[in-house]
Amino acid sequence: MRHDTIEKSLNLMMVLIVVAISIGGLVEIVPLMMSSDATEPDEGIEVYSPLRLAGRDVYVREGCYNCHSQMIRPFRSETERYGPFTTAGETVYDRPFQFGSKRTGPDLARVGGRYSDEWHRLHLMDPRALVPESNMPSYTWLAEREVDGDLVTAKLEVLRLLGDPYTDEQIAGAAGEVAGRTELDALVAYLQGLGTNRRNRR
Repeated sequence: MRHDTIEKSLNLMMVLIVVAISIGGLVEIVPLMMSSDATEPDEGIEVYSPLRLAGRDVYVREGCYNCHSQMIRPFRSETERYGPFTTAGETVYDRPFQFGSKRTGPDLARVGGRYSDEWHRLHLMDPRALVPESNMPSYTWLAEREVDGDLVTAKLEVLRLLGDPYTDEQIAGAAGEVAGRTELDALVAYLQGLGTNRRNRR
């Protein structure tokens, strides 16, 4: 097939572009899907507890990933500041993963345990009370909204269908675990768990 024939036929060119992109995508994606490094959890990685899962959903809903990445790159400047670099095995239970690319605020991949729960609460309610130069907005409404236990239970059931190893007991107890907890509690729980399994591994 001559090149000028393709260039003169818009429909043919569109079909060939789709075919080329599809082949390229398969070549890139399929091997990764078969790699145990990308599909098996690292040592110490467990599924999210119901409260942390609810907090992760709040994190995604509020767009925290727009300013905070969760991916430490394998460069000395990164690992000295934040800790061990991020691996695919850390994120096997993240749908979608929160790697991000913009750092208006610091990377949060290893933030768990660095500050107290109370520090996180105050920071989310009034960021400039702790960091005067911060441009982060306050999230006061999170303290007023309770976590929906039925919704969390339904999410755990769906995640189990997708392959996450939740047990019947975990699913049955999910609503009770989040009962009376606010979205602020959930978000703090999520943040406090980030990277705690990797902090001492170099």
